[in-house]
Amino acid sequence: MFSKNSGVSTLTLAMEAILTALDDAGLSLDDVDGLATHRVGDSTPPWVVAPALGLDGVSWYLDQFGGGSVSHSVVGQAAMAVASGVAGTVVVYRAINARSEFRMGGTGRGAAPVFDAQYQAPYGYFAPPQQFAMYARAHMNAYGTTHEQLGAIAVRQRAYAVKNARALKRDPITLDDYLASRWIAEPFRLLDCCLETDGACALVITSAERARDLAQPPVLISGAAWGGGDSFFSGVPTDFTVTEAARMAPRLYAMAGVGPEDIDVAELYDCFTYSVLVQLEDYGFCPKGEGGPFVESGEGPPVNTHGGFLSEGYVHGVNHVAEAVAQLRGTAGDRQVAGARVALSTAQPGYVLAGTSALILRGER
Repeated sequence: MFSKNSGVSTLTLAMEAILTALDDAGLSLDDVDGLATHRVGDSTPPWVVAPALGLDGVSWYLDQFGGGSVSHSVVGQAAMAVASGVAGTVVVYRAINARSEFRMGGTGRGAAPVFDAQYQAPYGYFAPPQQFAMYARAHMNAYGTTHEQLGAIAVRQRAYAVKNARALKRDPITLDDYLASRWIAEPFRLLDCCLETDGACALVITSAERARDLAQPPVLISGAAWGGGDSFFSGVPTDFTVTEAARMAPRLYAMAGVGPEDIDVAELYDCFTYSVLVQLEDYGFCPKGEGGPFVESGEGPPVNTHGGFLSEGYVHGVNHVAEAVAQLRGTAGDRQVAGARVALSTAQPGYVLAGTSALILRGER
């Protein structure tokens, strides 16, 4: 349910996604006692969604402030609620009219209510393409990363989107198409940037034992990690080519008992092409500084097999988890990665907010 103009409210999008996810799992609203979401910009909170759905037995909810950096921590916290017995079945959702209404780039609204904004907005340094462009330029200056290497990411992800009926962009592109696309904020061209999207996505979180009796093959959460602390706007980092993901990744892998070499498919937060490249380094798929040659070579696991935010649609992180689930279930159709058993799905790696989050999932089919 991705579009440029949904024609309905964010609340309606959330309700449709939740009902669809429950139907897919073979559950009903009577089974739900928890709701969780995250928000920056357009959103609809659990205490609005619950009565709209007629849910009167919600024992746990989460409405976490934060953008893409916290998108995967919401899933981890839902799993903690289930594991602790606070809730039995939690639906994690994200709904946004981020193209037709409350645009993520800031059109038609003031600065976001975070204290760092006061240091950026007066200088016109506020939109995400501006912010990430400076980090990408730092990587280029330090390691010789090229436009063609960033373009390889955009081209490869579009090739996956061609096979994805949900994707907003399904026309194949070439490197020449990428290089011909207009500048947005150097070194980013149009095809370096994620789509502004109206859409919604929902995930059902319950116990492993219960999941095994439901309508779909279960996908287990083997690792869920989040954290951080250094802000690139007002903190102390000096190397802008290293993200919070580099610090968190060892903890995530240790929790799941795997390493980068065990990942069969990676759904990496791709607000921009550069965020994919730097995460390939920081999650250990290649050494720091070698991300450019690595993506050019096509090495490593398949990345963003739905087309990612660059080509499928931008739903602030949750559609990456949904794609990982589809791959591990074996239901991804023409874009299915053969033999996929372990998936990494990541949030924004921590450039804008001082933290990040990620999941490692395992299939049981």
